[in-house]
Parts: sequence; structure tokens; C-alpha cells
Amino acid sequence: MNLQDMMVQHDSSSRTVDKYLMSHEGRVIAVRRHPAVLLLPVGIVVAGLVACAAVSAISGIIWIWWVWLVAIAYLVWKVIAWSIEFFLVTEHRVMVVMGVLNRTVAMMPVAKVTDIALNRSVGGRIMGYGEFVMESAGQKQALRNVGFMPYPEQLYLEVSSVIFGTIDESPD
Repeated sequence: MNLQDMMVQHDSSSRTVDKYLMSHEGRVIAVRRHPAVLLLPVGIVVAGLVACAAVSAISGIIWIWWVWLVAIAYLVWKVIAWSIEFFLVTEHRVMVVMGVLNRTVAMMPVAKVTDIALNRSVGGRIMGYGEFVMESAGQKQALRNVGFMPYPEQLYLEVSSVIFGTIDESPD
């Protein structure tokens, strides 16, 4: 089973993706960002827990826990946003669909993509994510950097094969 099959099976129940496809487009790649995008919100919740526990233990102030609930709400919001954000590649377009209340669809036609690069930080190499940087023939791009991409090397090869028309003939 190749990466594309895994991604389609993983996200096949999502109708969020399908409503942004044109009638003649088939979904080629649909993937969520790597869960590492949630590290900062989780860190805020943990730091808030420690800070609230310390303040409560030292001063006896109980209402400080309401501050921690704000941090929890922030984490829940980020998890919801992450769960409905998708990176899509079809035979015609590259898109990122994001937003909880206000939906944003950043799109670039595949024909306009002139180059795609994969950047991996040390943290990305350890945790298994990377950043795609796409160059296009136009001046201003709505979709240039896409961070926290899972399976970065495999996804890079799959996206490159869709954009530049090469097909991997190796058996899986």
C-alpha cells in the first residue's frame, strides 16, 4: 500500500474535502498537517497548569483556575482547527483548506507551479514533519509555504509526481 492509498483511506470519510473539488476533479492527495502543529497549544496548557497550581498552592487563590480553563479552551479550538484543515492536491490544483468559523481556501493551479522544495528542521526530522515551499510563475502567491506536512519525503514525491507529471513505476 502506498502513501496515497493510506491518505485516501484515512480521509475518505471527510466531506470537508469533497465540497471544494470541481465536478471533474478527483481527489489525488488529501492530508492533515502533522499533529506537531499542536505542540505550542499543549505547551501553553501544561505551563498554565503548573503556574495555576503554584499560584493556588502559595496564595490560596482558587479563581486562578479559570485562567487555566481559558488555556484549555484555546487548545480545544486549535485541535478543532487542525482536524478540519487539509492540504489537497488534485490533477488541476494545489489547495489548503483551513478555518473553523471563517473558511479559507488557498489555491494554486498545478500548471503555475514551477518548483517545489522540502525543508526539514531538526525538530521536523525528529518528529517526522517538513515544510513545502512552492514557487509559481505568478507574482503573489496565495499558497507558498505549507508547514507541518506529515510523511515529508513520501508526500514530496507524491506531490511532485502529480505536479510535474512523473509516475513512480516502482512496485509497492
